[in-house]
Amino acid sequence: MDIQKIALVTGSGRGIGAATALTLGRLGYAVCVNYRNNRRAAEAVVDQLHSEGVNAIAVAADVSQEKEVYELFHRVDHDLGRITALVNNAGILMPQCRLDEMDAQRINHLLISNITGYFLCCREAVKRMSARHGGDGGGIVNVSSVAARTGSPGEYIDYAATKGAIDTLTRGLASEVAAEGIRVNAVRPGFIYTDMHASGGEPNRIERLKSSIPMRRGGKPEEVAEAIAWLLSEAASYTTGSFIDLAGGR
Repeated sequence: MDIQKIALVTGSGRGIGAATALTLGRLGYAVCVNYRNNRRAAEAVVDQLHSEGVNAIAVAADVSQEKEVYELFHRVDHDLGRITALVNNAGILMPQCRLDEMDAQRINHLLISNITGYFLCCREAVKRMSARHGGDGGGIVNVSSVAARTGSPGEYIDYAATKGAIDTLTRGLASEVAAEGIRVNAVRPGFIYTDMHASGGEPNRIERLKSSIPMRRGGKPEEVAEAIAWLLSEAASYTTGSFIDLAGGR
């Protein structure tokens, strides 16, 4: 009997998360669209999935908060079933600045938002997927960033550092649970056309920098979503602890 495919995509009301939720739904997954504040955007994604015959729910949760992560996963358990795929995508970006302009409040906020949430969601996914816990296996894809390699000097080195931590989490967890039926991989997007750049104070950042990209253009959220879907698929069944850079050659 085929195992029902059930995906939780964090931060999936917009951008890469929304594109991933839609892509996975079209590939036969039941989907939980997680969001923190923008209920309208998340419900629009769910409505689109419903119109295409996909079983989908929208659940509000700040994944940096342990209690809310518990509640999110229990809601998925109750409404959809035991998850087989987790896409850790939720994260934040603060306004551009140099390190000597940052304070501890900013740094700690980024660390908790961009790292703790990934760890908590991975933990709950492992408890449901791992053969050690009676699970049938599954896949986790962490959305990192090419910034983990470049460091984003002069703009976002704190954000880049959080993504470096996600790369380390991906490598370590992949080895930790490989024999338990769980594959853990990551994608590292570069300059992707999403609303996140506005959060950094420069909505047109890609237009300013695209000439420095070998492909001379920004990427689309759907291009990242396709890579995520591949990593979760049987086509990638022997792939774990791996990274796909989606940065136009950068």
